[in-house]
Amino acid sequence: MAHIRRLAGLFAIAVGLGMLSGGAAAVDGPVLVFGGTSGCGLETVKLLRQQDVPVTVFVRPTSNREPLEPLGVSYVVGDAMNAADVDAAFASGSFTAVVSSLGGRRGEPRPDYEGNRNITDAAKDARVSRVIQVSAIGAGAPSRAKPPEDAGFMRKVMYEKTRGEDHLIASGLDYTLIRPGGLRNGPATGTGMMTEDYVEGSINRADVGLLIVQALEDDATIGKAYNVIDRNMRGSFEE
Repeated sequence: MAHIRRLAGLFAIAVGLGMLSGGAAAVDGPVLVFGGTSGCGLETVKLLRQQDVPVTVFVRPTSNREPLEPLGVSYVVGDAMNAADVDAAFASGSFTAVVSSLGGRRGEPRPDYEGNRNITDAAKDARVSRVIQVSAIGAGAPSRAKPPEDAGFMRKVMYEKTRGEDHLIASGLDYTLIRPGGLRNGPATGTGMMTEDYVEGSINRADVGLLIVQALEDDATIGKAYNVIDRNMRGSFEE
């Protein structure tokens, strides 16, 4: 166990210093991205396209595609809460990996469990084994008890994110869970870090995108759940 924890610590340092990108293999083949029109998903798409990786982005009919238009991506239109739409997205091409960075807004149905469950199930049916799922620090906590109806917003969100994680873990797919801390806007600092230990802090969305791509490039991340922060940041998220 001490040996495993030591390796995990070394990996966190390597990622934080940007060392993995030099020795890891490039992403091999087309990637399907959910939640790619904004935030961490958009940053991931930008980086994949810089490597000339073919990317298909799943978008809602009302999604703003303007940030994606210069990137040369393909689109599939649908709703992640609709399993048939998600199945159709996987059937639209031959993908080597899928990235789910689904998010939601107050007042809308949250996709943290249902949307990610649909993605996991469709990936398994389509034999797309490599899955990166973006969650949040605090998900995967030992308590699996459903929160009461009067529980706070974030407690409910974490419960749904944990359910989404659990479904992916049980699927048998080659998953990696990325759990960012407080999310901020701004350019990549290059000081983001991934660790299996519990940490608190913040990170720019651009750095989360960088770490997602690095995880895709490194098979050592398969079957792992990483908490992700910028080691030089503290504080809460920005909307």
